[in-house]
Amino acid sequence: MFFSMIFSFLLLFVLHGVFGVEPEEVKSVSVMEGDSVILHTDLTELQRHDYIVWMFGPQGTRIAEMYKNRIDTYDSNDSNDTFGDRLKLDSQTESVTITNIRLTDSGLYQLQIRSDRGTSYKRYNVTVFARLPVPVIIRNSSQCSSASEKCVLLCSVMNVSHVSLSWYKGKSLLSSISVSDLNIRLSLPLEVEYQDTNTYRCVINNHITNHTQHLHITDVCESCSGKQAKSAGDQIIISLTVYIYIKHNL
Repeated sequence: MFFSMIFSFLLLFVLHGVFGVEPEEVKSVSVMEGDSVILHTDLTELQRHDYIVWMFGPQGTRIAEMYKNRIDTYDSNDSNDTFGDRLKLDSQTESVTITNIRLTDSGLYQLQIRSDRGTSYKRYNVTVFARLPVPVIIRNSSQCSSASEKCVLLCSVMNVSHVSLSWYKGKSLLSSISVSDLNIRLSLPLEVEYQDTNTYRCVINNHITNHTQHLHITDVCESCSGKQAKSAGDQIIISLTVYIYIKHNL
C-alpha cells in the first residue's frame, strides 16, 4: 500500500512537469523563396557556459553551435553544404537567420540547449513557398461555334505547387481548385456572355501571398460569328491581292 502511494505521487509529479518533462511544441514558420527568415529563441536566461546547438533535418545535422560566446557555423567546406554563408547565429539572442532562403531549406529545425540545469529543446517546422507566377487568361478556342452566345475562358499557371487558383465575380468566389503536387500546370475554366459587364478576376494564392489577373471581356472574347466573318474578309482581301498581282504581271 505504501509503495503504491509513493508511485502514484511520483507519477503525479511527472505529469505536472515537476521534473521538467513538458510536451514538445513545434512552431510552424512560413516564408517565401528568396526572402530571409529568423528563428527566434525567445530565451532570456542563458548562461555563458550553456552549450547551444542548432540542427536541421530528420537526421539532426548540426548547422551552428555556440559555447562560451564562440560561434561556429558549418558551411560548404564542412560536412554540411546546405547553407554556406547564408546562415548566421546571433551571439546575444542565439536566434538563427537564414538569408536568400531556398525551397530545399524547408524542414525541421531544432535548437538544443545543454546546461547544468539539464537539456531543453525548441523545434521549428519551416515551409518555403515558391514565388507565384501571374495567371494568364486565354480563350478556349475549341469551345467556339457560331451558334454560341458565350465565351469560354481558361485561367492558367505553370510550374506551381501548394497553391489555389480561383475565379471571382466582383467579391464573390465562383470556383476554385487547389494542388499540392510539384511543378504542374493548373487551369480553371470560366464561361461568360459576350455582353457581360461584370468584373472578373483570376487569383492564385498560397499561405503567404497572391497574384491577381483581371479579365477584360472585350479584349479576350470576340463572338465566333464575328471572328468567322473577319476570317472570311481576310481571305477575300488576300485573294483579291493575289488576283491583282497576277493580272498586273501578265
